[in-house]
Amino acid sequence: MTACVKEARQASAALCPPAPAIWLPWAVAGVLLAAVVVAAFALGKFPMAPADLLRAVLARITGTESGLSPAQETVVWNIRLPRVAAGLLVGAGLAAAGAAYQGMFRNPLVSPDILGVSAGAGLGAVLGIYLGLPLAVVQALAFVGGLLAVGTVVGVAGLVRRHDPVLVLVLAGIAVGALLGAGISLIKILADPTTQLPSITFWLLGGLNAVTTADLAVTAPVMLVGLVPMALLRWRMNLLSLADEEAQALGISVVRLRLLLVAAATLSTAAAVSLTGIIGWIGLVVPHVARLLVGPNFARLLPASLLLGGGFLVATDTLARTVASIELPLGILTALVGAPFFLFLLARPGRGE
Repeated sequence: MTACVKEARQASAALCPPAPAIWLPWAVAGVLLAAVVVAAFALGKFPMAPADLLRAVLARITGTESGLSPAQETVVWNIRLPRVAAGLLVGAGLAAAGAAYQGMFRNPLVSPDILGVSAGAGLGAVLGIYLGLPLAVVQALAFVGGLLAVGTVVGVAGLVRRHDPVLVLVLAGIAVGALLGAGISLIKILADPTTQLPSITFWLLGGLNAVTTADLAVTAPVMLVGLVPMALLRWRMNLLSLADEEAQALGISVVRLRLLLVAAATLSTAAAVSLTGIIGWIGLVVPHVARLLVGPNFARLLPASLLLGGGFLVATDTLARTVASIELPLGILTALVGAPFFLFLLARPGRGE
């Protein structure tokens, strides 16, 4: 353990002393996540009893026959398992990226959506789909698009010094996001209306219905590459809440740490967007809920955001495919939750945590 990490942990403890009964929020989050996952496997157009799910899992572990019909086996392992796994992975990645962005920019209102990262990744991915490129190239274009978007927003916020920097950052993100959205609209106009346009439109609305095991095998390692640096640097993340001079006095290279975290968060967001389309609001709402449960210490905030983000997206996807006769796009349901919460944040007095 390096001296810097020790100092970071000491600074974290000084900023956020341990809360009493810290195990309680983790127990609640774990139980809720388990309940959501079981419900996601059980509910749908083809209901599965919990006993059948248990038999399927035990048979797969022990290598014996489950006694289930081939249709039930297909539903569990080929349809719902990739969907639930993708929901956990994408929800966790978006929530972690949102928590990282909010900590880095010391602004509780930023998220991959507000900073234009989702729109930039979406433009890159839509361009890849329009050109008929392979999934790996689509992910690369999504990453480049997201990175260019957040770089542009941060650059503009650094150049404009006459106004509140937080306000400039948010407004620059909205403007860049609108510009990138116009680019997406242009590609939609140019796309073939019978083949490409429907695919792009439904993809932009977000959804897990088209995720396959092969897609997960390509995307999951990329998302993990983005999540691992955030997990390893979670102790130092708290130092970015201090003034840059104070953080540097503790031996932290603020610029290098911030760039590394921006790249990691952008990579997670871009990989998520390339897999499921643009699913908004998770990166904004979930970190705030996690902060209410475990406090602002990023060492606890990051794992809490991972758990809650994954659970939230799996629960939303379960609702999307069960509450109506047709499957609803995830972006619509997450907006129904996220937009009122964003307005609530704006209405709160001050901008403290």
